[in-house]
Amino acid sequence: MEQMATVYLFGKKYEVPSSLTIMEAMEYSGYQLVRGCGCRNGFCGACATIYRIAGDRDLKACLACSTKVENNMYVAALPFFPLVKEVYDLEKLTPSETVMMQLYPEIYSCVGCNACTKACTQGLDVMQYIACAQRGEFDKCAELSFDCVMCGVCSSRCPAGISHPQVAMLARRLNGRYLAPDCAHLRTRVQEVRDGKFEALIEDLMDRPLAEIQELYNNRDIEK
Repeated sequence: MEQMATVYLFGKKYEVPSSLTIMEAMEYSGYQLVRGCGCRNGFCGACATIYRIAGDRDLKACLACSTKVENNMYVAALPFFPLVKEVYDLEKLTPSETVMMQLYPEIYSCVGCNACTKACTQGLDVMQYIACAQRGEFDKCAELSFDCVMCGVCSSRCPAGISHPQVAMLARRLNGRYLAPDCAHLRTRVQEVRDGKFEALIEDLMDRPLAEIQELYNNRDIEK
């Protein structure tokens, strides 16, 4: 028989196979997930979850779709965290230090506790990319935050109320619009997409079995 684990979901005790992820354990236990399940593959950040293991006082954060259950795990899903999202026109901004002071001044209240980095579900150095944003080093901030999935767990643990994912998004936009080298090849490809050059190819792919699409992807020609 498959090894089982004892988990507590929303205060109730369940016995589930130890091979399951937290999300799979919820469904195994009878929960129908209609929110917070998103891509189910660790990319969308919708399934932010906190948990403790019995006997361990540390509160841990993770994505439920990509974290395996542990014995005596106490689980609680996080609702969508209300990040501060400022409205701006990228074409009217400049990549200067003052832009962060204007839009996200709370980043300068960072106390250096590093709770954001410890909580990050992707293992990013969140405090460091916020420091880069403070200094106006938007290229470095963009690089360090590239794998952010906007789950908001970092912000939920921040005593200064920083909206880390939104700060990172602004830095990546500034970097892409003003700082990164121009790419003629990319502009050409975008125009081809707008002209509908690939519509027939996409329709053909949509009619193929998933296994065949995966095979095509795994054996594609990768441009150097």
